[in-house]
Amino acid sequence: MSRLYIGEMAVSELVGRLGSPLYVYDEQRIRANVQRVFKAFRSRCDNFELYYAIKSNSNLAIAAILVSEGCGLDTASINEIELANKLGVTGEQVLFTGNYLSDEDLQAASQADAIINLDDAALFPRLAKIKVPETICFRINPAIGKSNVGEEDVLAGVQAKFGIPFEQTAVAYKMARDAGVKKFGVHMMTGSCVTDPSYFEEITTRLMDIVGKTANELGIEFDFVNLGGGLGIPYEPDEAELDIDKTASLVVSAFKNKCSEYSLQPPRLMMEPGRYLVGDAGFLLGKVHAIKESYRRFVGTDIGFNSLMRPTLYNAYHHICVDGKAGNEVLQNITGQLCENTDVWCVDRKLPELELGDLLMVEKVGAYGFCMSYPYNGR
Repeated sequence: MSRLYIGEMAVSELVGRLGSPLYVYDEQRIRANVQRVFKAFRSRCDNFELYYAIKSNSNLAIAAILVSEGCGLDTASINEIELANKLGVTGEQVLFTGNYLSDEDLQAASQADAIINLDDAALFPRLAKIKVPETICFRINPAIGKSNVGEEDVLAGVQAKFGIPFEQTAVAYKMARDAGVKKFGVHMMTGSCVTDPSYFEEITTRLMDIVGKTANELGIEFDFVNLGGGLGIPYEPDEAELDIDKTASLVVSAFKNKCSEYSLQPPRLMMEPGRYLVGDAGFLLGKVHAIKESYRRFVGTDIGFNSLMRPTLYNAYHHICVDGKAGNEVLQNITGQLCENTDVWCVDRKLPELELGDLLMVEKVGAYGFCMSYPYNGR
């Protein structure tokens, strides 16, 4: 029988010691992921920086691993800025990209001296009343987007709620320049879970055209260009991995070519991945507690959509392994213990025939797993 391990730990031992459902993370895989990105980009661009998107997994022990590897932190709320500060990450090592912000949000971000990345140009006058920052960044919507997760997770394009329409870019930076801002950055949300290197080249080229035209029109220089996140991981067994080396080669080449075309002093190049760094390093362990032979066969586990929302929210696929079992697969429906019909989070999946007490390991839940969970039904 094939027993399951995470690193050198047997999943049966972990559940025996700690119970289930249980999230488990592989530290060495996280470190290998971030080192792979740094190597791919810094071998081609000395002035490359990574910010970890802490929204993807806000566990402080995990964020501390990324910080120790040289990452800053990308935050989406004041609470996440406070998490960064708890790790000793302050000032311009913190990027704040909130959206639809309150005055209280702007006040707190200003006091934290984080790099403020505004999702809407109309926020700048409100921020300026509090304090004109030395550095400002605007999040630009380049009018195209891509996601392997699904249409509901496309974070740019004409249907997205994020970013300033690229046609309004010069207006936003002129307003900031005239108010006394000294340093400028630009940001976009490249995509979500993209595994096609050519798309990163396309979107980098598009953003750099916006940067070049804006810089020349207004007579400003950009201190940094942040390409956002979007580096994808394969969730399905037959899905190809992102070639990070090819991606870096295409992105850096497009970046340098556009700097030359528009006579730009090369800005710092940044990215802020989350999923790529931690997604494949997380596992969710659960146990089969009940099996119901109804109009369909339901296998009841202690994993519900309150502990892993992605399958219900996005119809997302996560591979499932069964401890000590392989082969002899049959169609099965996996449900949690919640009083909701949508808690059947895995429908007609081929798995070894399950029995009471079997241990399941759900893979690639390191990003947008535990951080999207919540208590419901007292579970």
